[in-house]
Amino acid sequence: MKNYKMIISYDGGRYHGWEHKKDVDTVQTRIERVLSRMCDQEIWINGAGRTDAGVHAQGMVANAHMETDLTSTQIRDYLNRYLPDDIAVLEVREASDRFHARFNAVGKLYRYTCYDGPIKPVFQRKYTYTLEKTVDINRMKEAAQYLIGEHDFKSFCGNPKMKKSTVRLVDSIEIRRKGGYVILDFHGTGFLQNMVRILTGTLLEVGYGKMEPEQMPYILEAKERAVAGPTAPPQGLSLIKVDY
Repeated sequence: MKNYKMIISYDGGRYHGWEHKKDVDTVQTRIERVLSRMCDQEIWINGAGRTDAGVHAQGMVANAHMETDLTSTQIRDYLNRYLPDDIAVLEVREASDRFHARFNAVGKLYRYTCYDGPIKPVFQRKYTYTLEKTVDINRMKEAAQYLIGEHDFKSFCGNPKMKKSTVRLVDSIEIRRKGGYVILDFHGTGFLQNMVRILTGTLLEVGYGKMEPEQMPYILEAKERAVAGPTAPPQGLSLIKVDY
């Protein structure tokens, strides 16, 4: 039995997230069904993370131990033949027996895309958060500087029952404008539930002038979800890359 590493791209719009759950459609469940049929036995896969319902991925990584006579390329082609059109396997290759997509990950890059231009982004609307008004990205950049580093991000966690440590390292937040689009890139060693979306929602409040950049240290120290900004909607978020 060999261990295979897979890089997967998906439109999360109609799925209840990555991780399989009872009685709902998830990306992990879809892939496991196809692999199980291919191998004629039940196959479980490990994902690098747990994207929320409606969140997309350009470079999700997963691994699975399987016994098959197919080559890595043939496994990829089989998956792409039987998976729905909103899930694509970009690469399959053999990995060491000890490789684990989640436990071996050392960093992740998430991208949140907003739009504040004058004309609605018709063809990108499923992957973009259309804002209520123009934002000041210089204010957002100033606020982001306070959030970079190792902090307790409990105020930015969407799980009120979180019992494990909420300390995380965010080593970069890059905010840029491209025409009417405002793009926020978050890179860190790991993220809490809804964390990137809450960070984005908070930075947007600063961009609107509803919050001040200097409030970020207070929000971190408060360790209370209620003091941070709203949770940005899922469709603007995509997992871009996982580092190993």
